[in-house]
Amino acid sequence: MSTQVSIPGYAAGTWAIDAARSDVSFRARLLGFARVRGTFPEVEGTISLAEDPLDSSVAAVVRTASVTTANKRRDDHLRHDDFLNAEQYPTMSFASTAVRPEGDDFLVDGDLTIRATTKPVTLRLKPTGFAPGADGRQAATFSATTEIVCTDFGVTRGKSAFAVGDKVEIVLTVEAGQQA
Repeated sequence: MSTQVSIPGYAAGTWAIDAARSDVSFRARLLGFARVRGTFPEVEGTISLAEDPLDSSVAAVVRTASVTTANKRRDDHLRHDDFLNAEQYPTMSFASTAVRPEGDDFLVDGDLTIRATTKPVTLRLKPTGFAPGADGRQAATFSATTEIVCTDFGVTRGKSAFAVGDKVEIVLTVEAGQQA
């Protein structure tokens, strides 16, 4: 039994993630009640939209040293070996393995690799639009969220483990331009 999926303005093809118009961000608990927010501005990737949206795929890479929380001391600590270890692991990546419909959204299963540790995750994805972009090419926009557990990826958090929560929410807002 096949599932019919309809997305307004949907266009099959290969799409390149536009880092300048995309946001890869995270939120984590600090001291049990406050939230730390940050972003990774250096992201690249390809979204392959198939004629049947459920056959689509995505592959993306983020530069770990690009992490920014608007606090230089914290950013340096996040790049350190008890968090991202950006010197030894300069990138983290995501590669989808399946796409499933769920209501008006989609669940995108895939493999997330952080610090050379790969674990399956599921992104809750919502296509938010298909229209001409600022540069005149077709643009597609998506939002997605997931939650990970840091220690699953070898992120120990060092001496700050008592202060920084182990769960991290990942929030993505992605714009991609259609490739010729």
